[in-house]
Amino acid sequence: MFSLEIKRLSVAAAVVASLVAAGLASAADITGAGATFPYPIYAKWADAYKKATGVGMNYQSIGSGGGIKQITAKTVDFGASDMPLKPELLEREGLVQFPTVIGGDVPVYNVKGFKPGQLKFSGAVLADIYLGKIKKWNDPALAQLNPGVSLPNQAISVVHRSDGSGTTFIWTNYLSKVSPEWKQKVGDGTSVAWPTGVGGKGNEGVASYVQRIDGAIGYVEYAYVIQNKMAYGQVKNRDGNYVAPSSEAFQAAAAGADWKAAPAMYLILTDAPGARAWPIAGATFILMHKVQGKRERATEVLKFFKWAYASGDQMAAALDYVPMPDAVVSLIESSWRVIKDTSGNPVY
Repeated sequence: MFSLEIKRLSVAAAVVASLVAAGLASAADITGAGATFPYPIYAKWADAYKKATGVGMNYQSIGSGGGIKQITAKTVDFGASDMPLKPELLEREGLVQFPTVIGGDVPVYNVKGFKPGQLKFSGAVLADIYLGKIKKWNDPALAQLNPGVSLPNQAISVVHRSDGSGTTFIWTNYLSKVSPEWKQKVGDGTSVAWPTGVGGKGNEGVASYVQRIDGAIGYVEYAYVIQNKMAYGQVKNRDGNYVAPSSEAFQAAAAGADWKAAPAMYLILTDAPGARAWPIAGATFILMHKVQGKRERATEVLKFFKWAYASGDQMAAALDYVPMPDAVVSLIESSWRVIKDTSGNPVY
């Protein structure tokens, strides 16, 4: 009887120990929320980091607008946005930002008989489609860009993001640079008053709509193009060349980026010069508070991203993101010195 009681107590102690261990493990996990643009690589990094360290990273892919709101409200350890915040806004909210990877927005379409890369677009034509001025696939403006191609007499169904989105910021920032009418009537931002079209939530939602609607056009981050095997368009860049989206084209767009000269790392890569540059490229950013009430959590966040910069480049490249150059990584890690605990001590 006595030995049976001892056995029961031992089992109970083992259960309690496992629950405590699980609690400690979950307490060490870090949380983030925001952009859907980098979700594929953040998910891949999180899985690899968990296996390497035992520390989990729970990332909510809710759009850049949601990520900015959550980090401002301090409900997550870090926020994520494809729209860099201006230095004055960072200062007002007590935030810092740093880039993680570079990718690109890509126009995608669902037109029967047309393969990936077969259709060509200019920025001006994309703007007119999203303004609702070009309504059919055989419009003369599209026909002029695609000589010898038999375009269908079919209505264009425009798809855009319905949520606050950094992908939308990159897209609308580009359209604002190439179309004075777009800049005047719509402008850029994570959310805009769309002149036409239907909205999908996240890159996932836009991709799903485009795949389901015959005659649709939309815009998604390149990783979603690859994952969903979508038809994408070539786009005429600033140098007048038609280019297809690829990690090499994103790298060409980022080649002239001077992060050292960018105040608070505020840098936009759309409509970049370069013969092979993809014109709708952009970096994605992490947002953190300068003053951290939970020192250990902030340290874990920075450990995660230090690991990602050191060990995650191949994973990023496999998903066609462009890793940050070593010189930029050194600049980023130096910038972390301003992140401090409530006693004024650096957390990393």
